[in-house]
Amino acid sequence: MSRARKPGVSFNSPVILSFTAICFVALLLGYVTKSTTTDLLFSVYRSSPLSLLTYVRLIGHVFGHAGWEHFIGNIMLLLVVGPLLEEKYGSYNILFVILATAVITGVVHCLLFPNVRLLGASGVVFAFILLASLTSIKTGSIPLTFILVAVIYMGQQVYEGIFLQDNVSNLTHIFGGIVGAGLGYVMNKKRMNRY
Repeated sequence: MSRARKPGVSFNSPVILSFTAICFVALLLGYVTKSTTTDLLFSVYRSSPLSLLTYVRLIGHVFGHAGWEHFIGNIMLLLVVGPLLEEKYGSYNILFVILATAVITGVVHCLLFPNVRLLGASGVVFAFILLASLTSIKTGSIPLTFILVAVIYMGQQVYEGIFLQDNVSNLTHIFGGIVGAGLGYVMNKKRMNRY
């Protein structure tokens, strides 16, 4: 006779849940320190290449958020899409997507906008959105969903970048999407190990 399993909570997506926890702690630290930690560790801007903190910020900026609304907007999308991607591609590959997105968007931002501070997980969100649209890729064909997502999301970012003046880094969204699409293509061609 088999026993019924007791219902419980599973730590189903370690990378996404850890990422969420770090973002939450970074936000709380920002409030407690009156944005000192956010400026020092969790946002990226051009600074001396001789400073160790310059390299910390190249990754740390994806954990920082300007406030609760910014945090919730990014984290909700990550929690919806991220676990499915982590299950399909593996934790190490998803961690690699996050790190690659952080470094690439951080470097591009520092080169093009040296006096503007960048923070937030939206580049990672866009990488995941484009990556998700490639999950059903077959050899020799591009999923129509990928084309639609790319046109709609990327087109919106180009439009907003040209015509709207707001505090949103549309270029970060575009580069995040490019990273997600590129790594999605590579992972779907089985050129990255799944762990």
